[in-house]
Amino acid sequence: MPTFTLGDIAKLLNCPPPSNPGLTITGMATLPDAGPGEMSFLGSDAYLSQFAQTNASAVIVSRKVRLPEGSTKPVLLVDNADLAVATILERFAPPVARPNAGVDATASVDPSAVLGAHVAIGKFVSIGARCKIGTGSVIHAGVTIADDVTLGDGCEVFQNVVLRERITLGQRVIINAGTVIGTDGFGYRWDGTKHAKIPQIGTVIIDDDVEIGSCVCIDRAKFSATRIGRGTKIDNLVQVGHNVVIGPHCIIVGQVGLAGSSKLGAGVVLGGQVAVRDHVTLGDGSSAAACSAIASDVKPKTIVSGIPAMPHRQNLREQAALRRLPALLDEMRKLQQEVEELKKRVTSNE
Repeated sequence: MPTFTLGDIAKLLNCPPPSNPGLTITGMATLPDAGPGEMSFLGSDAYLSQFAQTNASAVIVSRKVRLPEGSTKPVLLVDNADLAVATILERFAPPVARPNAGVDATASVDPSAVLGAHVAIGKFVSIGARCKIGTGSVIHAGVTIADDVTLGDGCEVFQNVVLRERITLGQRVIINAGTVIGTDGFGYRWDGTKHAKIPQIGTVIIDDDVEIGSCVCIDRAKFSATRIGRGTKIDNLVQVGHNVVIGPHCIIVGQVGLAGSSKLGAGVVLGGQVAVRDHVTLGDGSSAAACSAIASDVKPKTIVSGIPAMPHRQNLREQAALRRLPALLDEMRKLQQEVEELKKRVTSNE
C-alpha cells in the first residue's frame, strides 16, 4: 500500500498545512481501529469521545465539529470529512486486477462483434454477434454477453455477469460480479388452464456513470425499455422489474424490490429492503426508510417509512401511539370496572 506525508494529504485536500507535514501516513481506519501511522476522520460531534481515545496519527475533521480545547492530535480541517476521505481512499486503494488489453485465448468473440481500442477481454468470456464494446472497456473472466449488446467507452464488467440480448450500456458503467441484466420481465396471464407467458420484447438501457452491485437482476421491458438514469448507484441484491424507469443520481440500497412499471424521479433514495408496488411513481428527491412498503405515489422531496409507507413523521407518531396501547388498554379496563361499579351503586339506590 502506498504511503504519503501529512503535508501531501493536506495539499491534496486543499486545507491548511499541518504543524508536522513530514508525518508519514500509511493508511485509513475508523477512530476506534486506527493505529499509529494511520489517519482517521471525524464528521460529527457524536464521535468526539472516540476522537479523544483514538490512536490515529492524524484525523480529518469537518469544520462544523467543535473539537475539545487542549487537543494535541494533528487534524486537517475540511468542509466535508466524508468527501475528503473518499479522495484519500482513491490514493490508498490497491489496484484492481484486470485482464490485459486484447482478447484472451480462451475467450469466444463472434467475428461480427466490434471491439474498440484498448479493450480487455478476460478468460472464458463469451461475446455474441453484432456486439459493440467501447474503447477502453474491461470485460472480466466468465462474462457472457449475448447478441446485439452495446457497451460504451470505459465500461467495466466484472466476473460472471450476464448481459442478455439487445441491451445498451452507456459510458463508464460498472457492473459487479454475478449480476444479470436483460432477463425476461415477469409477465404471465391466466388463460383458464395455465399461466401463459407474455413475450418480453423490450430492452434495458443503462445511462452513463451508473454502478450496479453484485447479484442484481434488471429485467427487460415488455416493450419499450427498462431504464437506469445517469449516475445512479445500485447496491447488491436489488430486483428491478420490467419497464421500471429510474431517474438520474438515485441511490438504491441492498435488497430493494421495484415492481414493474414503477418510476423513480431524480435523486430518489431507497433504504434497504424497500418494496415499491407496480406503477407507483416516486417524485424527485423523495426517499424511503429501510423496510418501507410503498403502495401509492410519493410526492417530490417527501420522506416516507413504514408498512404501508406514509410520511415519516406521521409514521413515527403512529408508532409512538402503538407503544402506548398496552397501558391505554389497562386504563380502559380500570375505567370499565369503575363504570360497572357506579352502575351497580345507582341501581341499588333506586
